[in-house]
Amino acid sequence: MARKTEQTWIRTAISLCCLLFCFVANAEEELEYKMDIGAGLGGCFYIGDANSAPFANLSAMGAITARRILNARMAVKANLAFGHIHGTTDGFIPTDAYSGTTEGGIPTQVKFSRNIMDLGVQFELNFWGFGTGVGYKGNSRITPYVLAGAGVTLGMGGNAGVCGGMNIPIGLGVKYKLKPRVNLGFEWTMRFSTTDKLDATPEGTQLKDPYGVESAMFKNKDNYSFAMFFITYEMFPKLRKCNN
Repeated sequence: MARKTEQTWIRTAISLCCLLFCFVANAEEELEYKMDIGAGLGGCFYIGDANSAPFANLSAMGAITARRILNARMAVKANLAFGHIHGTTDGFIPTDAYSGTTEGGIPTQVKFSRNIMDLGVQFELNFWGFGTGVGYKGNSRITPYVLAGAGVTLGMGGNAGVCGGMNIPIGLGVKYKLKPRVNLGFEWTMRFSTTDKLDATPEGTQLKDPYGVESAMFKNKDNYSFAMFFITYEMFPKLRKCNN
C-alpha cells in the first residue's frame, strides 16, 4: 500500500511539473500583431536645379503611417507625409537657356519655397526577425531594414500653383522594440519624382529645363528626401495555432 501511495505521489508531482512547464512556455510565447500605426517627425530637403547638396536647405516634415505586418521579417507600410522644400540658384541659372547666345542667357538668381504632400506605399524587409526576443523564434528587439515602393507627390504653395507626379521611394532604417507593442525607429528615404515643377516659382517655371536639357521620366526631375524619427503602436493580435 505504501509503495502504491509513493507511486501516486510521484505521478502527481510529474504531472504538476508538466503543467507548470506548459504554463511558463505559454506565458513566454511571443504574441504577434497584424498591424501598427504611428507618426514621425524629422527633416526634409530637395535635390534639383536649385540645390545639389544632400541635407542642405533642410526643413521640417511629419508623417502618419500604417503598417501591415506580414511576418517578423516583412511588412507593407502606407504613409501620408507633409514637408517643406526650398532652394536658391545663387545666380547661376540663365534667364533664357534657348536664347542662342554664347552664354546661354544672362545668369540670374532664382529662389523658391514650396510645401509637398507625399502619399505612398512601401515594402519593408528586416535584416533580422523583429520581436521581443521572447520564445523559441529568437527574434531581435532591434533590426535594420530596407524599403522600396511607389507613391504620389503634390507640390503646393509658393504662389506657383499645384503640381503633381509619381515618386519612387528607396531607403533604409532601424527599428527598436521598446515594449511588446511599442516600437521606436529612424528612417531615411530618397523620393525620386516624375515632375520637374516642385521648384516652381511665382514668376513661372524658370527651373524647368533651365539649361535647355530636356527631361524624360526620372531624368532631370525634382527629388526630395525624408529623414525622420518615428514611434508606432501594434494592434490586432494574430490568432495562434493550437498545439493540442
